[in-house]
Amino acid sequence: MGKIILYHGSPDIIEKPEYGKGKSYNDYGLGFYCTEHLELAKEWACTENVDGYANRYEFDTVGLAVLNLSSKEYTILNWLAILLQNRRLRLSTPVSRQGKEYLLKNFLPDYQKYDVIIGYRADDSYFSFARAFVTNGISLRQLGYAMKLGKLGEQYVLKSPKAFESIRFLDYVVADNSIYYAKRKARDDAARADFQRELEKEDIDGIFMRDILREEMKQDDPRLR
Repeated sequence: MGKIILYHGSPDIIEKPEYGKGKSYNDYGLGFYCTEHLELAKEWACTENVDGYANRYEFDTVGLAVLNLSSKEYTILNWLAILLQNRRLRLSTPVSRQGKEYLLKNFLPDYQKYDVIIGYRADDSYFSFARAFVTNGISLRQLGYAMKLGKLGEQYVLKSPKAFESIRFLDYVVADNSIYYAKRKARDDAARADFQRELEKEDIDGIFMRDILREEMKQDDPRLR
């Protein structure tokens, strides 16, 4: 990939991203979360009554180990396994608890050895879609469809000291909360509404969490592609 431009939405101007800061229970664990899309960074920067900043960086990927979860060797279940390991998810049914254990055992990549991860972003609505799959509420196909709603795209997560040494602050753009908080909420609401319409189309022949458990499906199972 070489040098690319990334944005990080935040209430603060961050000229020097620091390794080890942040929340450990984000999608991919501790790291610095960025996007290639300025408008999305503006949305993520704002809270309801506070403006934010879309910090712009140059990021040099040369020499870095990159885990791209969108590449053909991975499935959405690999992304889900990482999410289940890091995000706080209340599991109240036997199938959901067994499902989490099975996904972590059979689909969790060794993601901590990489400098950078590229993969889905799980906003609140997207996290609820993932939870619906683990609890056997939606099929794998419906989960894949849901993750494309709202057009959040992919996020880049810097995970290692080496990755943090490869990012350089350029400048920032102010994000007006009166505009971008509303845009973020509208995007989330639209994704949820589209998802509810999809749920009305019962996926009788789809693969559900219970099917994966019952048939002990593994990473190389063509039905998961």
